[in-house]
Amino acid sequence: MKLFITTIALFAISLANAQKFYTKSGTISFISKASLETIEAINKTSTCVLDTKAGTIDFTVQIQGFVFDKKLMQQHFNDKYMESDKFPKATFNGVIDNNTIPYNTNGTYNITTSGKLTIHGITKDVVATGKIIINGEKITATSAFSINLSDYHIKIAAMANENISNHININVNAELEPLNK
Repeated sequence: MKLFITTIALFAISLANAQKFYTKSGTISFISKASLETIEAINKTSTCVLDTKAGTIDFTVQIQGFVFDKKLMQQHFNDKYMESDKFPKATFNGVIDNNTIPYNTNGTYNITTSGKLTIHGITKDVVATGKIIINGEKITATSAFSINLSDYHIKIAAMANENISNHININVNAELEPLNK
């Protein structure tokens, strides 16, 4: 029993001392619901770094990593709309507002993040709600928020207005582990 308690205590100390958590396999998906068509894509290769001491959270996603059900849709997304050769990635650099999360205590914690979202070469201030889920040495960060394509100068051709919505719903899920230095 004493060994078990010592192990738990050492685990809690190591988690409390870990300040940065990281993944290269975060999932970012989006959905566009227009009158004639619903378009969905997913990217399972986003990177995320959470600094628990500073309360910062940063995401980077390669635009060409989004996968669609239809290859032609994926090609149009990269070539016509996102211009992924010119703007290869999107980023979010933010802070967790009121970062009072007890990172060494298992549980689910509601958060609000504020930061800069850069898409298509345009940077905008974004506030999003989400959750931090702590389970042992793993932290999961989730969020769901919306953007308007026009805010990021992404133009929808007139003939595609009924197929592509200007309003896009984005979901984020990143399972993070301690970053070893």
